[in-house]
Amino acid sequence: MVITPVIGKKNSQNQKARLLEYKDYSDAPIENLYERFNTSINGLSQEEAEERLDTYGYNEPARKKKKNVILRFLFTFLNPLVIVLLIIATTSLFLDNKIGAYLIYLMAFISVTLTFFQEFKADKESAKLIEMVSSTATVYRDNKLTEIKIKEIVPGDIIFLSAGDMIPADLRLITCKDLFINQASLTGESFPQEKYPVSDNKNLKSIIDLNNILFMGSSVLTGTALAIVIQTGSKTQFGELAQKIVKIRTETSFDKGLRKYTWLMIRLMSILVVVIFAINALTKNNILEALFFALAVAIGMTPEMLPLLVAINLSKGAISMSRKKVIVKRLNSIQNFGAMNILCTDKTGTLTIDKIVLERHCDIKGEEDEEVLKFTYINSYYQTGLKNLLDRAILEHEELEEEMLNYKKIDEMPFDFSRKIMSVVVERDNKRLLITKGRPEEIFKRCTKYEYDGNIYNIDEQIWPVLKTEVEKLNFEGFRTVAIGYKDILTIKDVYSKEDEEGLILKGYIAFLDPPKPGVRETLKLLNELGIELKILTGDNALVTKNICDYVGIKIKGSVNGDNLNDLSDDEIKKVALENTIFTRLTPIQKEKIIKALQSENNIVGFLGDGINDAPALKVADVGISVNNAVDIAKETADIILLEKSLSALEDGVIEGRRVFGNIVKYIKMGSSSNFGNMISPTIASIFLKFLPMLPIQILLNNFLYDLSQISIPTDNIDPDYIKKPKPWDIQFIKRFMFIFGPISSVFDLITFGVLILMKAPQDVFHTVWFLESLTTQTLVIHIIRTQKIPFIQSKPSRPLLITSLLIVGAGYAIVYSSIGKHMGFTGLPGYYIGIIAGIVICYLFTVQFAKKIFSIKYSYN
Repeated sequence: MVITPVIGKKNSQNQKARLLEYKDYSDAPIENLYERFNTSINGLSQEEAEERLDTYGYNEPARKKKKNVILRFLFTFLNPLVIVLLIIATTSLFLDNKIGAYLIYLMAFISVTLTFFQEFKADKESAKLIEMVSSTATVYRDNKLTEIKIKEIVPGDIIFLSAGDMIPADLRLITCKDLFINQASLTGESFPQEKYPVSDNKNLKSIIDLNNILFMGSSVLTGTALAIVIQTGSKTQFGELAQKIVKIRTETSFDKGLRKYTWLMIRLMSILVVVIFAINALTKNNILEALFFALAVAIGMTPEMLPLLVAINLSKGAISMSRKKVIVKRLNSIQNFGAMNILCTDKTGTLTIDKIVLERHCDIKGEEDEEVLKFTYINSYYQTGLKNLLDRAILEHEELEEEMLNYKKIDEMPFDFSRKIMSVVVERDNKRLLITKGRPEEIFKRCTKYEYDGNIYNIDEQIWPVLKTEVEKLNFEGFRTVAIGYKDILTIKDVYSKEDEEGLILKGYIAFLDPPKPGVRETLKLLNELGIELKILTGDNALVTKNICDYVGIKIKGSVNGDNLNDLSDDEIKKVALENTIFTRLTPIQKEKIIKALQSENNIVGFLGDGINDAPALKVADVGISVNNAVDIAKETADIILLEKSLSALEDGVIEGRRVFGNIVKYIKMGSSSNFGNMISPTIASIFLKFLPMLPIQILLNNFLYDLSQISIPTDNIDPDYIKKPKPWDIQFIKRFMFIFGPISSVFDLITFGVLILMKAPQDVFHTVWFLESLTTQTLVIHIIRTQKIPFIQSKPSRPLLITSLLIVGAGYAIVYSSIGKHMGFTGLPGYYIGIIAGIVICYLFTVQFAKKIFSIKYSYN
């Protein structure tokens, strides 16, 4: 999200004052800032840092203020469904229907209270889980580099930055080397901006243009830096602007689905309530009684337990996923996780063991060369940027570390995603040497000579194919290949630049192997069975990637090199994205474009990434997935964090996401169809009956007991077949289900009415029979619609759901035969009426089972 400040007169004045304040930080000599913040190049002491933390507070920008418990409880009432209940209750109270009003208030209070406590508990659990994957920063404390949580940073801290780090606060540069910053979160521009320690603010247009100030919310693309913290938390530029939008909540597809369903029910309720009131007012000649009855029926249409069941399901899902090493940062992303049908990922660490081994170090003819290894080791040893897996594999050759004492580092040119190489300049015996390693094709561009058997030769057009043959051979064998170039430096200077990486001598190659993970073939098969298509988005070359994909059993539809995407239109990229499996040599922007292209075809796209170059893709994906050891910017952008980079952990998370969504949909299908049917029945009955088919207080009791029976749905079992396919929100499916199964419920209500009319049942018997029939059918039908299979035989409910259903039905019968029942207009029934109710209930349940089979054939039962 790009934060754009709202421009107004007061805001403009504040911006000017802010600009002057930061310009002062920018122009001041660094010694003055040390004095102003009472710090030094060695950083703060731990004791001083703790005191400042008490003074300035946590370094958390635009954090939503925690409402006190009472205020938060009151805000829980601001749900459309609860508001409908309160309006109906207040209207009933105003019309002197006290018993009905109090019962509705009780229903609303129970729903809100249970929802509040469940959400409160879920938030606490979520906070604990997120704390497990919180980002850190490297600071000087007590004169040594220390990793601390970003929120514990205070003004005056001295921060060390390298590629991949988030800017943890507003900083003033002390020193830096080839520092490029991504400020897209503040400016919206993805093009990186270079920063320098020296102030140069002649053509200053805005505060973002200060060339030696780093702003919280941005990130380091390349280079290293040392900086002093000048502002933290909400006092940072990012924090000040973010406060303007902190209350804006981005809707996920899950939120949108719930909102659409809620308003669908409210619209239907509004229409039918008016119809029911009009019919009863005209036919019964009692406007007040007709109004009470219409309002009571409206309560029956309101799925007031939905917020509670959503909270319970999401909380239960997040906790269950955490046990499987999947941490949910945003609860509502669980549904997207389950709905995902395309997963884009790199191969390293997902298909492979993420333990790269340096297998070969050879000259340009493929012959083993120890000097190639030594040059490579010097390069990795002296670089200060982000050390990737290749560097770590190189540095495992610790036998070369002692020799590094003979070299002195002069300078370095860090890796970036445009050059795709990195260089160091070292000195030995007063002679300087530039050593460069990187992607072979990029090294080739900068070489004019090559070395073989101790001799140096010029490169001409005839020799290029020969030199490239060894690289192609290594790639074909499945190795990840890096080329090494070097040159002696004759020009003595303090600072070297990318322009010096020319006229190199090609030294040789190093080849790495990242073996496939054991069991990954089986995991990929399971993901395929779950309806998830895998696409590989990598910066590696095509030969290595295809080799791994073939080995682990991925069916490759096609492969595309990122260089071939540059000139394609959006429609062409969409076609390429859909038709291919492997995408190699990709830039960060190309990864983002591929994901957007897939989304444009109504796919739910997940992206698994852990690098600096993955942040844009993580942000645009429907569900961004990262790992606990990822760079800070990747972890902060992701919705889901895996404690281990494993497709098996991902599989567990997807299954849990589908379980959560499945149980939420059960309640929605149950509530929409049953409640819709319960509105049709009294509407038709009111036309023919001279009295109300059920008293308002009886309808309210029916709905109250039914709602209680649904609280155990989150514990229910999910059929294995259900989780085999992605489950996106489908409001049209809900409508179809409601308009088909609702009338089935009404048909059996009308059959009940017909039998009672034929038997000339008195009014109190009529009320009692319909109450028991209605309560029993809608409470027990959950066991039919909860599964596509034959209930109890092919699919068993959870024990809590079964027990709750039986207890609620039993409670309904107990109330009818109790003294309380008499006060509510019920009467004891002869045994044959119970038999009639049982017969109708059994016929209804079998009919729903039959209808379900036909519905599943035509509409694919969810």
